[in-house]
Amino acid sequence: MEEKEIRMTGKGLAKKLVAVMEACDFVKKNGTNDFHHYSYATSSDVLQKVNAAFVKNGLCSVVLPELLSMVNVQNAKGNTEHLATVKVTVRIVDTDNANDYAEITGIGSGQDAGDKAVMKAQTAALKYAYMLSLNIATGDDPEADTKTDKFNGDEQEKVAEAIVRKKVVHKLPEADGECLCSSCNVPVSARVASFSVQRYGKVLCMDCQKKQKATA
Repeated sequence: MEEKEIRMTGKGLAKKLVAVMEACDFVKKNGTNDFHHYSYATSSDVLQKVNAAFVKNGLCSVVLPELLSMVNVQNAKGNTEHLATVKVTVRIVDTDNANDYAEITGIGSGQDAGDKAVMKAQTAALKYAYMLSLNIATGDDPEADTKTDKFNGDEQEKVAEAIVRKKVVHKLPEADGECLCSSCNVPVSARVASFSVQRYGKVLCMDCQKKQKATA
């Protein structure tokens, strides 16, 4: 699960970010997930390219992470693992004028049986904050990759359930890849659940989101 937001000051900074976007328009998918059989752009490749473009254009960045949640989940083998959700705020500062800066935020999740869940979540949040804000392409549309969508959908489902219920997440049958609306118990897709958690702090179907919005 990931989210980005951007705030900016200064026209000079905007021009520099355009140059960064041009330099980082594409990152090749060098990583391979052998278990789920899909390719992905590694965090190392993304950060290396972004960092080089920042340095060349006189920009520096400061990253502040915030742990949103840490819960236990069960993996496919029934073993308990830790699932962390982290928000990072990245301030990009123009070295020619320290008063000019842009702020982007990203949310990522990471799962691990040991002590690396938070580190994985931080890395994912930072990677996708840059990829989304700088419009970095990786060569294809993830919506066209059924296997990747299946994997990402399962992960989003876990995060949505974890944030709302704050307890062990029980994975739903792989056939539907859905979770339930916390208000009316109607099945909700992973994407709708992820959006509603970010917006309303709980899993809601589209109808219940409209009701929530109307009463807000």
